Parts: sequence; structure tokens; C-alpha cells
Amino acid sequence: MTANELRRYVGTMDQLARIRTSVLDDGRGRGIRIADVDNGSGLRFTVLLDRGMDIGDASFNGTPVAYQTPVGLVHPSRFESDGFRWLRSFGGGLLAGCGMRTAGNPAPEAGMEVAGPLGLHGRLSNIPAEDVSISKEWKNGRYELRVSGTVREVSFFGENLELRRTISTAMGDNSIAIRDEIVNRGVRSSPLMMIYHINLGYPLLSEDSVVEGKSLNTTPRNDAAAACIDRWSECHVPTAGCAETCYYHDVETDKDGMARMTLKNKKSGCEVEVAFRKAELPFFTQWKMMGEQEYVMGLEPANCHPDGQAAEQEAGTLRVVEPGEAVQHSVIISFR
Repeated sequence: MTANELRRYVGTMDQLARIRTSVLDDGRGRGIRIADVDNGSGLRFTVLLDRGMDIGDASFNGTPVAYQTPVGLVHPSRFESDGFRWLRSFGGGLLAGCGMRTAGNPAPEAGMEVAGPLGLHGRLSNIPAEDVSISKEWKNGRYELRVSGTVREVSFFGENLELRRTISTAMGDNSIAIRDEIVNRGVRSSPLMMIYHINLGYPLLSEDSVVEGKSLNTTPRNDAAAACIDRWSECHVPTAGCAETCYYHDVETDKDGMARMTLKNKKSGCEVEVAFRKAELPFFTQWKMMGEQEYVMGLEPANCHPDGQAAEQEAGTLRVVEPGEAVQHSVIISFR
């Protein structure tokens, strides 16, 4: 129906589709601002405003799709940045942002690192957003819902990176669009490493699931992944002591410039597609973790590999943004 037609049936559009903001009040997540989005068409998700505008829990037609770790939601004030301690506040969720100055493996301190050593996956996921805004409006015949905010990774004598993120959906739609603009507001060149860590879990993920996509080339990250590369697309039951495997895919683009990879459950027919603009996000990592409780499939568009800043620099693929330079990223997560 059009806006005028619906107006006759409802007192407010919130009856059909809404965004509701609130603040968590219990446990280690106490104080986190969130925005719950319900597009009125079976798609619901939570934007974590104080965790880099990440997306936490998500469901489609009542079925959960995002993996959640045993850690749960942790307030960014409890963030431990060094080494692998990022994992102490990694709750999973549909989207965990990795970046902005570094992503992937941690590194030892080198020279004058004002912010300390480069830890696992950087600081982005533990930075509160500012200038947050909510929008619910009819536009071009669609009732659109948007959550926007600015996340700044900044240090005196260091980087000054600003990310403006808009997360949107629409009534009648089955997708979440993530539009990012990252600007170097500083006076120095800065590395820019961004991984969109999309985490899919049970019941979408099961032994009946497969990963599908137009992969032009698939490279195992290490020997463990190489040993089972012929089964990179397959899933199996949760297995005790199972080691994670990662695969790097060169994904072919479609005519619209977007590359796509999908996790599909053959038994239920449910699937989630991750589309990304390859011109700015040329790399794609598949994180396959089939362990007990640690049962997750990561589909991760990125402008880098997850091996850390030093490895990216050595490979000649480290993205650097100059003062005043702006970069746009586009990722769309669709549900069927």
C-alpha cells in the first residue's frame, strides 16, 4: 500500500515498522545504547550504538541468523586492546567491525605507538558512536528506516579517522544496507584496514548448509585450511576440538559492481547473501569454525587480509588514506 492508503488503517507507522532506542541495564553490557529495528516484514536486528555501530542479534521470519559468542554484550569501557584480548569483548553478532587503523592479527609495539601495540582487529568495534540519528520516512514509495552515527578513531600525535555509517532497511524489504564513508580528518597519512566480520550461526548454519558464490580463486590461509580445501563450501556438525579454517576468495563481480557470497541451508531453504562493492573491498575471507559452542560461519568482505598491518604492508596491499581523503564502502546483507 501507499502511505495514503496505509494512513486509513493505522494510527502510526510504528504499528507496522519501527526503530526503538534503549539502554541496557544489566551485566557487563550495562550502559550500551542500542537501536532495535523492525521493518515489519519479518526482518529484525539490533544496532549497537556504543560498539562502533555494529549489528548484534538479528532474525528473519522469526529465525535467528547471527552467531553469538558466550561472551555476550560487553560495554566498550571494558575493552582490552592488547594482543588477542579483543576476544574478551567479542560477542559475535551479525556484524562486528574490524579496523580502522588495523585489522587482523595483533602486532608488537614498534616505535612511538601512542595507543599501544596494534591488537587483534583494532578498536572500531569498541568505540561509541556520536551524532547518532534515527530516520523513519516514506521515500520514493518505500517506508525506509535508517540508523546513522559517526565513529572516530583518534589520538593526539596519531591518527584522526572518522567513519560515518548509515544502516538502513525498508518495509517490505529483506535486506540490510551498510553504507560507510571513512575520512582522514588528520594531518598525517594513515593506514586504513576494514573487515566487515559477518557472523552467521545456527539454525541457518548446520550440517545441511553450504557456502555458494562465484569464487574465481580460493586460497587457504594456512596448512590446516589447505588440508581440507576441497571441502571449503561444506559444513558439518559441531565437533569437539575443531580448529578454525580460513579461505581467501577472489569473488567475481556482477554487472552492478557487487560481488556476492551466500550461506544457504539446503534443508530449510533459508539463505543469507553478503554483497559488497569489490572496487573498494577487493578481499573476501571465509571464516569456517565448526567447533562445539564455537559454531559459526564468517563471510567477511574487506580491504585487507586478516593477517595484520605488518603483513599487509609487506604484501604491498596496505590501504593508506591521505589527509582529507574520503573512502566509501557498501555492504548489503540479504535474507531469503
